[in-house]
Amino acid sequence: MLLFGHRFIASERFYHIDDITSISHTPANALLYVMFDENNLDILQHMQRNALRFGVEVANITELIYAENFGADYIVVLASLAKEAQQIAESYLFDAKIIAKIDEENDIESMAYKGVDGVLFAEAVIHVSS
Repeated sequence: MLLFGHRFIASERFYHIDDITSISHTPANALLYVMFDENNLDILQHMQRNALRFGVEVANITELIYAENFGADYIVVLASLAKEAQQIAESYLFDAKIIAKIDEENDIESMAYKGVDGVLFAEAVIHVSS
């Protein structure tokens, strides 16, 4: 299981961007992060065309499928959606890893029992503005 932002484990950070110009304010080869939204389709298309590494936060199964089709490396879901998202990802052999957003260390165990690829603590996300 991948742990992003856990206090014991050094991990890569996600750089949350709101527009394409924000990308230039991130380190080279940064792991980008965007919310799935129709207003962000230009960002998703840009990242896909330029083979950038990125994670997409989704709110439902339809958005999960869109994120996979955009070529996301990580698909971030709420803990309540994690089990279903992981099952769909395994059924369709997604390339993306399913990452559950959690707030407490105690949630690691429940996500492990659900077979989720990883967890994300808020500390692993850096907001970047343009």
